[in-house]
Amino acid sequence: MTRTVYYTATSLDGFIASVDHSLDWLLSRENDAGGPMGYDGFITGIGAVVMGATTYLWVREHDPDWLPEKPTWVFTHRDLTAPPGADLRFTAEDPARVHAAMVEAAAGRDVWVVGGGDLAGQFADRGLLDEVVVAIAPVTLGGGAPLLPRRVELVVRERARNGEFLCVRYDVVRPSPT
Repeated sequence: MTRTVYYTATSLDGFIASVDHSLDWLLSRENDAGGPMGYDGFITGIGAVVMGATTYLWVREHDPDWLPEKPTWVFTHRDLTAPPGADLRFTAEDPARVHAAMVEAAAGRDVWVVGGGDLAGQFADRGLLDEVVVAIAPVTLGGGAPLLPRRVELVVRERARNGEFLCVRYDVVRPSPT
């Protein structure tokens, strides 16, 4: 069954990027991509990717050779272009309108919400987010882009240490229909 998963890292005080959009605090940390809840194991289960425009532009500027080798939706109201050969789909639609297409493209694998936190929250608001996997770095930023800027109820399913990170896998608790 395809799950929609927000897989990310955060500072101890709950920010995924600093005020100036830097990830230096994250990229300087030791972790094992093949270790517990690491990227290598995670990405093998992914069939489609979704991200916001800010995340997409950060990736294009800081790691232009990285693009998911999977169908990828970029939520944006901007006029953005895709690099040649990339399977990118730019959309300003509500996540609920395109989620079924993402699940279909994932072909039985999971959908990865890369970022940002507000986009993950939009999926949660619509009952479409199934899981949050977060690696918590031993640093505080004091401000920046929040991990998940709204209330979302979670249940711990798994926890582990990977290098300098404490990693936690949560199931999203959906409110009961009234």
